[in-house]
Amino acid sequence: MGSLVVDDLRVSADVELVHGVSLTVAPGEAVGIVGESGSGKSLTLRAVMGLLPRGVHRSGGRVQVDGTAAMIFQDPLSFLDPLARVGRQVAEVCAAAGRTSPRAARVRALELLESVRLPDAADLARRYPHQLSGGQRQRVLLALALAQEPDLLLCDEPTTALDVTVQREVLDLLAQLRAERRLSILFVSHDLAVVTQVCERVVVLRGGRVVETGAALDVVTSPASDYTRSLVDAVLPLPVPAGGGDD
Repeated sequence: MGSLVVDDLRVSADVELVHGVSLTVAPGEAVGIVGESGSGKSLTLRAVMGLLPRGVHRSGGRVQVDGTAAMIFQDPLSFLDPLARVGRQVAEVCAAAGRTSPRAARVRALELLESVRLPDAADLARRYPHQLSGGQRQRVLLALALAQEPDLLLCDEPTTALDVTVQREVLDLLAQLRAERRLSILFVSHDLAVVTQVCERVVVLRGGRVVETGAALDVVTSPASDYTRSLVDAVLPLPVPAGGGDD
């Protein structure tokens, strides 16, 4: 299982955008980062992975990742090759990660597409990204991440563009894969209701600063800041947070 320590992270362009963010993800834990647009959520995640946009850089702080990390993004079409069949794309990552033969990589790619609950995986593997639905593309992106055999999975708004039914299916899939593969997860969303379905702990960002952190159940039932209260009020009634229900 992977773990993550972020200590006093600062991200800058012409001005500082993320101001001393600190958080941890323990082995096997799921932690959510929530906040409005522009709060620094995605920049924090991208800084962890070293994938900051051009002109933006990490200007301070420490990031320590124990284990292999992989990331899934909000818009799969921005990260999938439009000219390559999806099965080939997954197989190429399998081959690179496992240093296996092309044949073994193709077999592994089909296994991964099936593991993310894509029906008729062999048929779907022959399609191009534009021939898939939004939910199918997001599952392909998840298969690409799993092909890297990660210990830590970073999720950047992976359900934002999906309808409610497909969103629920993807969240259920993440929970299943987390249990099966003993994944640690850092999950970013502007939607506190989504975060509480996935994560045991929540970090609330506003303007690039941490305004609150704590157990998901505590944050949604007894928010310590007015800003967090506004996020809670915006999505009431909230689902029971992960790990917060009765046995």
